[in-house]
Amino acid sequence: MSAILSFATLAAFAAALLVGGMLFFAAVTAPMVFTTLDTASAGHFIRRIFPVYYLVMFAFAAVAALAAIPVLPVDAGVLALVAIAFLVARQGLMPRINALRDREVAGDEAAGTRFQRLHRVSVWLNAAQFLAAAVILVRLIAVA
Repeated sequence: MSAILSFATLAAFAAALLVGGMLFFAAVTAPMVFTTLDTASAGHFIRRIFPVYYLVMFAFAAVAALAAIPVLPVDAGVLALVAIAFLVARQGLMPRINALRDREVAGDEAAGTRFQRLHRVSVWLNAAQFLAAAVILVRLIAVA
């Protein structure tokens, strides 16, 4: 097996873990949390799991990006942006969203509006990351 093929296989595997993890979280974990737990418990659980989700997805995206460099360098760059976006979401968006949600629960209506807007940004960012990773996964499978 050539080194390029090995990199392609590793990149495809990491991208598959990334896409699968994102899909499972969005389609199974998050909905189940909000349909199974009361609102306070669901909020507490989501605040605990999101930092882990972002770090694990960052790791998958970073490995896929590094392994894809010799195979599909432009796609590797896109995966690197996907990885960076996970860190931005974890370190920048998530703390702001949590703070705004706390203020909303305390009765600050303006914070509620800003929470909704920032939450929507995080959802769209995650959707864009998913779409990019899914397209690149298909491309990696084609060369692996």
